[in-house]
Amino acid sequence: QVQLVESGGGLVTTGGSLRLSCAASGRTFSTYDMGWFRQTPGKEREFVASIIRNSFSTYYADSVKGRFTISRDNAKSTVYLQMNSLKPEDTAVYYCNPVVGRRPVFGSWGPGTQVTVSS
Repeated sequence: QVQLVESGGGLVTTGGSLRLSCAASGRTFSTYDMGWFRQTPGKEREFVASIIRNSFSTYYADSVKGRFTISRDNAKSTVYLQMNSLKPEDTAVYYCNPVVGRRPVFGSWGPGTQVTVSS
């Protein structure tokens, strides 16, 4: 099974940008469609964005469309999430996971990375 480690979170003000990274172990990264999810206390984890294995197609939640961009580097076994025009409602812990459609494949998650957007 692929091990996942997210990084790149931090504290920014409204309108700022961050770039998240998710490094995956194992040799099978390129065979998975990959997604980003986020979770705030008391709420279910929600889908943010996904990218298919060959990078030809990407998908976004309506709440982030036009502001976030997902990409991947299969040679580095890494998936990225460029987040621009951040809003306080983007504050959450962000996770990555292989996906089928908009659903995570693995039941286990990495540590996540905290994103905090101050108003």
